[in-house]
Amino acid sequence: MSERAQILVGRPPQPEDREQAQQIAQAQERHLLLDPRPAEEMEESILRPLSRGSVWYWTALLILGGAVLVAGLTWLTQMYWGMGLTGLNRPVMWAVYIANFVYFIGIGVAGTFISAVLRLLKFPWRAPVTRAAEMLTVFALATSGLFPLIHLGRTWKFYWMLPYPNQRGVWPSYHSALMWDMTAILIYLSSSVLYAWLAMLPDLGIARDRFEEGWRHRYFRILAAGWRGTEGQWRTLKTAITLFSLAIIPVMVFMHTIVGWDFAMAIQPDWHSSVFGPYFVTGAILSGAAAVIIVLAIIRRALHLEYFVRPEHFDGLGKLLLVFSVAWAYMYFNDYLVPWYGQEPAAKVIQQLFERGAASPLWLLMLFSNILLPWATLWSRRLRTSVPVVVVVSLFVQVGMYLERYLIVAVTLGRNELPFDWGQYTPHLAEILITIGAFSLIGFLFLVFVKLFPIIPMWEIQEGQMLHALRRIGALLVPTRAELD
Repeated sequence: MSERAQILVGRPPQPEDREQAQQIAQAQERHLLLDPRPAEEMEESILRPLSRGSVWYWTALLILGGAVLVAGLTWLTQMYWGMGLTGLNRPVMWAVYIANFVYFIGIGVAGTFISAVLRLLKFPWRAPVTRAAEMLTVFALATSGLFPLIHLGRTWKFYWMLPYPNQRGVWPSYHSALMWDMTAILIYLSSSVLYAWLAMLPDLGIARDRFEEGWRHRYFRILAAGWRGTEGQWRTLKTAITLFSLAIIPVMVFMHTIVGWDFAMAIQPDWHSSVFGPYFVTGAILSGAAAVIIVLAIIRRALHLEYFVRPEHFDGLGKLLLVFSVAWAYMYFNDYLVPWYGQEPAAKVIQQLFERGAASPLWLLMLFSNILLPWATLWSRRLRTSVPVVVVVSLFVQVGMYLERYLIVAVTLGRNELPFDWGQYTPHLAEILITIGAFSLIGFLFLVFVKLFPIIPMWEIQEGQMLHALRRIGALLVPTRAELD
């Protein structure tokens, strides 16, 4: 019998009983971990999308798959005809492809980082967030890794960078940013896949037992790797997840610092900055947090998972978004102030281009999206718990962070110390189609994933609901958590 029923049975209702029942109902509505349901019901809700698909699902899969196919054909056409199909010119030899690389790798590195931090700090609302964040890392990193190959033009030349160390005596340059990026992406992608699989093991075991026959049973039996939920397995799993969480955070910082160094190690005006490392890391977490919010909102609506993904989760992620918006503003101001004060001629020209030149609309929209809008809205809990508001803010942050990458790469390269060598870049159709295909690829991979794996971690929610309860302290019922040794 529930606590509420115990209050109301055996004597006439009292005002304090109704007040307590109201407190319980409000707490259960706000907090997932205080609103337990039978395990069978939760598992059915989460595993239902694996075996059922609506017309909307297949339509979205077809549209996104078509966009990916068009982008792939465009890439093949570009390889055949050459980079003349793009808008690259002298001196703008890095443009949309490199901006896409930095943008998607920023979203990617932040997903697993957010999941690891939430787990280590034991945020009670983390459970429905972690898997979506981890898979965002995997899909965005895989997408970002394509762009150095696309930008290479003659993509097959990438073969000569493998394998290391130099068995064929090719001696590739360890000073090359291409080599740095390849190493960073492979390390973080492989560790993120393993981290996500470890956190998924108990759910794979649950899915294996729920699907008692057919190809799904065989598929989950292989992926579950003999998981039975014994005490020893749980102890080993918890230790492994903690160790991976501790390791993935410095790896993320190291990896995206390397991306910042791709620019900072050059002598291009407005790039040669010692703050680019932490500046890029902060921007990555900002764009990654916004991307996680968007993914969760789509999953919540499309898969009817309102019970699992609640306003409290958008509230927590909204706070994270606000904190890193402030941090990004500080980093951007730091990066902007020193060249402005130094009045180096080439840097001054670039800043004038941003402030009142052709790039000023993009620059102002970037500042509005990354600073003004988050600061004006996310300070309010009422607005943070409004899903449409948080999603709109997150979409603007995505626009702002993409513009930041575009301005750093494509616009800044058009100005240097030699005015006769200035140029202007305009993206061509091939670059636009491939960029649209990259965004579509991430959506397509998520649609495939929700058909093959549970997108909400069942075991973490069930564990959290067992550990959390309401305790009376004075006249109030307060959420509390039991600590286990």
